[in-house]
Amino acid sequence: MALNNTYDARLQQETAVGAGVQILLLALLGTAIGMGPAGWLTGLAFAFATWAVLARALHRSRLRSFGPANRVTLGRATLVGGVTALVADSFESSPPVTVLVGLTAVALLLDGVDGKVARHTGTSTALGARFDMEVDAFLILVLSVYVSTQLGAWVLLIGGMRYAFVAAARLAPWLNAPLPPSFARKTVAAVQGIALLVAGAELLPHLANLAIVLLALGSLVWSFGRDVHGLWRTSRTPLRVPAEAPVLELELAAR
Repeated sequence: MALNNTYDARLQQETAVGAGVQILLLALLGTAIGMGPAGWLTGLAFAFATWAVLARALHRSRLRSFGPANRVTLGRATLVGGVTALVADSFESSPPVTVLVGLTAVALLLDGVDGKVARHTGTSTALGARFDMEVDAFLILVLSVYVSTQLGAWVLLIGGMRYAFVAAARLAPWLNAPLPPSFARKTVAAVQGIALLVAGAELLPHLANLAIVLLALGSLVWSFGRDVHGLWRTSRTPLRVPAEAPVLELELAAR
């Protein structure tokens, strides 16, 4: 018990350090660009929420080490917190686009690094995969909010689609079934961040940005549609167990 408490204390220290780094980044942004109350409050709320949720998840997971991969993801989460603060501040003033684009670009470039680190060090965990996915999803949501002010509210469909899927899974439990690995799904997910980053940078003409984001949305609808269809077909396929299977195998199949 004492050993478990020691591990838990170390994990909580790591999350606390992450929250501290987040506040330091907000202070640097506030000093550099004069961030207003909306940016500060949103950034601090993000830091506190990330710390609270992650600390609770780590306590329940009983992990003995935070791990190098989770540290990379926590670093990305810190950058996402900075982007979130800048997007919130953009409704009151106009933060430098270069700063927002720079933070977003680094966060996107680091996406996938944590997975490689986890595989290389043999520290892959369900918590780490979920942490990585949630950071990615929230970044896309925040970017869609920012780009929607330029192209229209329909862009919010990109950021909201994953959360709509999670909500739908509560009403239709068959949507919670595991999906097979898919290179196409990973590619489409990566395209969303790149497309929103390009549009948010406003380096291209308005029509070009519109076309890029529309294509990104179309690919996302196709990806979700394909996965939902696959899950629906799987849910309609009866589980077949050989008649001669031992009782233990029958019980495992039922689970």
